[in-house]
Amino acid sequence: MPRLTTEGTYTDSPPPGHSTSYDPDDDDDLLDQGRAKARRFLNGFIDFAFQGNVLEIAFGLIIASMFTALVTSLMTDILLPPISVLLPLNKNLEEKFAVLKKGPNFEGEKGYNTLKQAQEDGAVVMAYGFFLNRLINFVGVGLSLYGMAATYQYFSKDPII
Repeated sequence: MPRLTTEGTYTDSPPPGHSTSYDPDDDDDLLDQGRAKARRFLNGFIDFAFQGNVLEIAFGLIIASMFTALVTSLMTDILLPPISVLLPLNKNLEEKFAVLKKGPNFEGEKGYNTLKQAQEDGAVVMAYGFFLNRLINFVGVGLSLYGMAATYQYFSKDPII
């Protein structure tokens, strides 16, 4: 098989620095070896990615993410608004805050109506309502996961808890 020289011509002679026993099929062997290594790597990755355990973990993570979003919505959209009405909060729980340092537009007795208004004015605020909202949400997700795991253990007799 002819090879291209640096001058742009084709020759059947071996490249400089090689013996006269130059075999152009050696290049094909190297390519075949590289292809075989790439194929082994790809097949190994495919075997790993589609093992039962990896697919089960991925499926479990997706389900857990959706379950968490559902419980979060239940807590913040359904349960917390009635709690805010029952308790003398006068606002949604996540809108409760304390002003630590007043901003330049702070009006004496009125203060700030919303957390966003205080933050836009440059006031330093402690948004404890937002924290309490997240804390209640965390407890709700934890209790619901525990209830689901206990139900699973009751019916399957597998020690999950």
